[in-house]
Amino acid sequence: MTTQLSGCILTPGGWLRGSLTFGERITAIDGNGVAAPGDDERLILPGFIDLHVHGGGGADVMDGDGAIDTVARTHARHGTTSLLATTMTAPRSDLEHALSDVGRAMRNRPPGAARVLGVHLEGPFINPDRLGAQPAFTRHGTSEELNALNALAAIRVLTLAPELAGQLDFIRQLKIAGIIAQVGHSNGSYEDGVAALDAGAGGFTHLFNAMSVLHHRKPGMVGAALAHAEYAEIIPDLLHVHPGAIRVARRAIPKLYCVTDSTSGAGMPDGSYHLGSQTVTKCLGGVRLADGTLAGSVLTMDQALRNLVSIGITPHDAVRHVATNPADYLGEHQRGRLQCGAHADIVVMSPELQLTHSFVEGESIELTDA
Repeated sequence: MTTQLSGCILTPGGWLRGSLTFGERITAIDGNGVAAPGDDERLILPGFIDLHVHGGGGADVMDGDGAIDTVARTHARHGTTSLLATTMTAPRSDLEHALSDVGRAMRNRPPGAARVLGVHLEGPFINPDRLGAQPAFTRHGTSEELNALNALAAIRVLTLAPELAGQLDFIRQLKIAGIIAQVGHSNGSYEDGVAALDAGAGGFTHLFNAMSVLHHRKPGMVGAALAHAEYAEIIPDLLHVHPGAIRVARRAIPKLYCVTDSTSGAGMPDGSYHLGSQTVTKCLGGVRLADGTLAGSVLTMDQALRNLVSIGITPHDAVRHVATNPADYLGEHQRGRLQCGAHADIVVMSPELQLTHSFVEGESIELTDA
């Protein structure tokens, strides 16, 4: 089936006022270039890509048993057209259970769901002194465990702490295997961060959070990211990171991209939910452990885009952070942009940036519960 949309279309070359035609892939884009959308025009944008999502709709990736279907459907209703299912630090048997479920969803995308591109393994190879909201099941990375997990579902990104013994060699192994190592949940020094990048690490996990901070005489892991990273993820819920720090990161890191780090409480009312093996509480727009520690978020990517625009970033630039940059980071060059031949991953927003339509590989997503 062929569908056509009209409005102000954001293409790699800029805004076009015209029409976009697609089936499972985009077949035609026609129109005239404009500097910016009009005040009353709807916006046709590339679908959002979330490389760090733990849950949503009451379900957690670690639950297994079909939980990823609920997660992927929940986020599709908020404009996320592809994502990485993100795990928690956990015993190996729990990870195997979760990844078996993710592998099933990768092979056959459930109707109405975002495309699951693979796994972001967040832990267990992290620093026990920088757990954040992660459970205390940390251990050193080994190729044997990595290969066993990767056989169940493709691991695309793996968060680790490079200062731990043997982790630089592990980063080199990951690069050879085609898995992106990301520095996070780390108490390492600036020098440790630089060494990780030199060994082949690709970026940084939830920049500023759960890592050694920047001080002018001790730059820490944050300093290494700001001084040297090409890519890093950041959580723009305006709770995890101050708007001023987001601006700093945008100036320093050429291909900064946004993630939700969302939990099972995303898309749900306030109340108690779970994050891996832990109970968390959703309240006042955030989610926390009993001791008050931020424990992921309840952010969705449509709200992430609105948050970026609210702090002065143009919609054009905001889309790079929520779509194009994460696609490029994974090497998914047929996603995250509207061009002929690309997957028909498309969102349509009102002039007020409210989501009105979402398409995953050409499938229209029901937004009733958005």
